[in-house]
Amino acid sequence: MKRVLITGTGLFTPKQSISNEELVASFNTWVTNYNQEHAAAIEAGDLEAKTPSSAEFIEKASGIKSRFVMDRDGVLNPDRMKPYLPERSNDEPSIQAEMAVTAAKEALEKAGLQAADIDLVILACSNPQRAYPAVAVEVQQLLGAGGYAYDMNVACSSATFGIQAGYSAIQAGQAKRVLMVNPEICSAHLNFRDRDSHFIFGDACTAVILEAAELAEGKKHTFEVFASKLITQFSNNIRNNAGFLNRCDEAGLGKLDKLFVQEGRKVFKEVCPMVAAMISETLQLNNIAAEDLSRLWLHQANLSMNQLISRRVLGREATAEEAPVILDRYANTSSAGSIIAFHLHNHDLKAGDLGVICSFGAGYSAGCLLVRKVA
Repeated sequence: MKRVLITGTGLFTPKQSISNEELVASFNTWVTNYNQEHAAAIEAGDLEAKTPSSAEFIEKASGIKSRFVMDRDGVLNPDRMKPYLPERSNDEPSIQAEMAVTAAKEALEKAGLQAADIDLVILACSNPQRAYPAVAVEVQQLLGAGGYAYDMNVACSSATFGIQAGYSAIQAGQAKRVLMVNPEICSAHLNFRDRDSHFIFGDACTAVILEAAELAEGKKHTFEVFASKLITQFSNNIRNNAGFLNRCDEAGLGKLDKLFVQEGRKVFKEVCPMVAAMISETLQLNNIAAEDLSRLWLHQANLSMNQLISRRVLGREATAEEAPVILDRYANTSSAGSIIAFHLHNHDLKAGDLGVICSFGAGYSAGCLLVRKVA
């Protein structure tokens, strides 16, 4: 079996950000306007009054303090409350392709590669910008990469599933060097008028370079992917029904289920034990004790979820170094979250150190990768 290494990672961070305080000010203005506009119906009991939010509530519920977004003005406008991202002509690069190219160039530089060295591009994210042509093929063309490219979607687990797909392609001899990118514009599918979820997501893009080990000899700061586990289990508790069939029944147009919806408490109760068990089983199958792990790069959805999963895996509370958190600044960036954590928090590890990259989300889906620092 061919050994496969991560030889480079990259990160695109939008220039604009929104603090909890700014988001709450916009939301509460909308709440006030809504309650005033529907005062008669609310008084008659035909409608429920909307409840204001607070920055303290958001941080306590999620651990999030701010988020990066592609457009803050549209989100913070109480009359709009969604990003404004103008459509582009077919001759212009798509937004997601631009994000991916930026992250990919950093990853290529770290790996010491040119785009022409890549023979597979995988774009893995929760919401590809269009149905076709695949955004991955556009990224391939913009970079000047070779081989083939495709899009894939496993919601928040897309990055770990994408790395596994690239890993398998290298082992099967279908590719030698793989670029896997995760351009997430989560702000575009978020209902900013839902008190329970309007604060959850942010935008970002990550990139990972995978290479066959024999091609990466002598490279510094590399990690071997030596084991993995992927699982899915159907659940309606996280859902987005946006799709090409929506226009076929006008009654559903504009309904809230065409944006992100979830049953947060059910997700917490069901996903945390599933993910902790998956990590523990993968460690056991590979004869690795939990105390031998140096790092847990977990999906950055909710601070309490990560703390509980870490505690179940390690049998104790994880330190900030063992389970780094980036969601306080980035919020939930879907598939990009665990890779942002890996990208920003692996430079202190020594050769031989072990870690877990893990993601989980809608589906349910969950992916777990065991990695070892090589050099």
